[in-house]
Amino acid sequence: MTFRLKRRAAPRTWPVARKGTKWIARPAPGPHPQEESIPVLLVLRDVLGIARSAREVRLLLRDGKVRVDGKVVKDLSRGLGLMDVLSLAPPLGKDYRVLKNRLGRLVLVPIAPTEAGFKLGRVRFKNAVPGGKVALTLHDGRNILVDPRSEYRVGDTLRLEVPAQKVAQRLPLTPNALAYISGGSHVGQLARVERIEVLSSSQPNRVQFREGFSTIKEYVFVVGTESPVIQLPEGLGP
Repeated sequence: MTFRLKRRAAPRTWPVARKGTKWIARPAPGPHPQEESIPVLLVLRDVLGIARSAREVRLLLRDGKVRVDGKVVKDLSRGLGLMDVLSLAPPLGKDYRVLKNRLGRLVLVPIAPTEAGFKLGRVRFKNAVPGGKVALTLHDGRNILVDPRSEYRVGDTLRLEVPAQKVAQRLPLTPNALAYISGGSHVGQLARVERIEVLSSSQPNRVQFREGFSTIKEYVFVVGTESPVIQLPEGLGP
């Protein structure tokens, strides 16, 4: 696999200019699909404008100035995806969370240092594993081992302390939950869950919202009950 791709073939989720140099960096294989992640190099140079060249980004990484989900990053191609937390050490001293805007493009939302200590992970799969435990697979590929008697369900959101990966809170997908839509025609919106429709066919289950629309369960990311537990893009509301 090459480490670059043609700019015109870059995913539409990337907030980069469609015209410019012929080639653009490709994210390395990792926790997020290529269409849903953007390399650290492009984030620091083209999106945030913190560095002017790949060489400057490389120096920041070499000095351990960049962390993703609490872990130091050394790879220019490390992909950043939905709900990832990017932290820049002093003198920059800034923290960001990766979300999507109403156009479905990845955006970096500035967050407080206290919020940089956790991330949200959506439960995609739940499987029994040897040893009497249950493994929860999150949207970013993480596997969390929990007690088989726990109440975690597919579709729930976990508030994880990073980098320890300790579950601090469960945000269940239930009626009246506050959800962030991560895909589809309503991407980037915040809505209140009305009901979950479990279909008997091969079609994916759907979630109906009080705002008068519905989407598939896979696109629903619970972010709170009364109010969001994370900072959302400015102007975003139910």
